[in-house]
Amino acid sequence: MKTRADLFAFFDAHGVDHKTLDHPPVFRVEEGLEIKAAMPGGHTKNLFLKDAKGQLWLISALGETSIDLKKLHHVIGSGRLSFGPQEMMLETLGVTPGSVTAFGLINDTEKRVRFVLDKALADSDPVNFHPLKNDATTAVSQAGLRKFLAALGVEPMIVDFAAMQVVG
Repeated sequence: MKTRADLFAFFDAHGVDHKTLDHPPVFRVEEGLEIKAAMPGGHTKNLFLKDAKGQLWLISALGETSIDLKKLHHVIGSGRLSFGPQEMMLETLGVTPGSVTAFGLINDTEKRVRFVLDKALADSDPVNFHPLKNDATTAVSQAGLRKFLAALGVEPMIVDFAAMQVVG
């Protein structure tokens, strides 16, 4: 599994500018208000899910976005969704609960996880994610996030959670 240093080396190799703030571990969106004040842009919540068909999903959304998991499967064309097992999270994304991040896709070399990006987060610039552990926050531009995903061969499904529809 890749480390924070590996992630930053990947960013550097692909021309993704990044800025990181180290801080005490945070486990919930409600925590870390001082971090949000110190780092502009979209702050995220990330959900690791598994559907009834066995497909794994990662949803990255703005922290304040409301996500209705009971309806979402109709929107994204999945089976019913539930939270994915911790072992699969570690196996596919290389992260533990509280540290789920879109940057974990760097560890999904077998492309087992489908990535859903909140439209509101896709419209934010910069965006802030944990760099594989929840004791730091890393900001990248929206263009940088797209470069990162493209370098991994990941095409996000963009969902407008307010309208509950796929928009990209």
